[in-house]
Parts: sequence; C-alpha cells; structure tokens
Amino acid sequence: MGASNYLENKLLDHVFGGGDFTRPATVYFALSIANPTEDASGLTEPSGNAYARVAVTNNATNFPAASGGSKSNGSVVTFPQSTGSWGTITHYAIMDASSDGNMLDYGALTASKAVGASETISFAIGAYTVTMD
Repeated sequence: MGASNYLENKLLDHVFGGGDFTRPATVYFALSIANPTEDASGLTEPSGNAYARVAVTNNATNFPAASGGSKSNGSVVTFPQSTGSWGTITHYAIMDASSDGNMLDYGALTASKAVGASETISFAIGAYTVTMD
C-alpha cells in the first residue's frame, strides 16, 4: 500500500512546478474494516463504541528522520479502549483531520483484528512504516 492519490499529487506539485503544500501539524491514525484504496473511497471506519482517530503531532520525535526511503513512527500510537464491537479491523489510514479530511497514507494490517468490548489497539514504535521507492 502507500501514499494516497491526494498526497502523491501534492508532493509532485510541490517538487515540480512549485505547488504549495504545507505538511499538517497533526496527523490522525484511523482504522478501517475495508481497504481504503488510493482514492480513500473504501475507508470504512468503525462507528461508535468509543472509536476515534488518534491525533499525533507531526514532528521529528513522533516521526524520526527517514532512512533508506522509509519512515516509521517513533512513539506508540494508542486508540481509545473500545466499549463495544468495532468489527474486524483490516486496514489503517493516516488522515490530515480528526474527521473527514484527506487521506495521506494507508495500508493493510499484518493481521486482521476482531475488536470487541474493552480492547485497546495500538501501533508499537516502528510498527507503522511508509516507504517511497
């Protein structure tokens, strides 16, 4: 998986032709029960039961310097504890807003996770990696 169409276009415009793109000060980790696809059309987030996107300050502590064409999270990303079923989580997305907004990146989890009540989902340090090649 990888960068969304939105981010690919913004980066191309920024590098070639001088398009204006300012990185978001905060990014939001989202979970999905379906494949979001590059245009974000399949993004299907859980609804209710304490689900919320997780805000992460977009800085060098939370996203240390890239190396070898990839960049990983430098801090743990923890979602709120579920109060009921969120369904089976299969994918994640990185968004530029706490609701709606533009998808920046997306991917499949290494293993799907059926989330019931009283569960906490998290991404360990280095568990989220974006690669450009």
